[in-house]
Amino acid sequence: MEKIIINRLDYARIKKCISDARQFKSISDSEVQKLINELESAKIVEPEAIPSNVVTMNSIVKLSFSNNKKQVQFQIVYPDQANFRENKISIFSPIATALIGYKTGNEIEWIVPAGLTKLKIDEIVYQPEAAGDYNL
Repeated sequence: MEKIIINRLDYARIKKCISDARQFKSISDSEVQKLINELESAKIVEPEAIPSNVVTMNSIVKLSFSNNKKQVQFQIVYPDQANFRENKISIFSPIATALIGYKTGNEIEWIVPAGLTKLKIDEIVYQPEAAGDYNL
């Protein structure tokens, strides 16, 4: 599979969130390692160079679960902005970690609390970079 793509600002901000969370012990070591692995394997580009079909921070994403065809929509946000009622999930959540940097149409196998699942990115409803919002 090709490398995931992350913009330089998201990369720096996610790394800062990880550092802060480690300091306050608000994230497990296993979740930290998964996210760091994703970041370290990514191709880092300037925000203006992100293709419009890539999931970035603050993107609103529609995805489906292959095992039950259920479709959900949520926004990937930084931990302090997470709000389940507003469908805003933290980058520290397993699903957000799984999706960041992948493209529309990609299928991703990931271990979530319920076990191994396969997700498909059906649509990016909103992507900040595509909308010209480079500094969110």
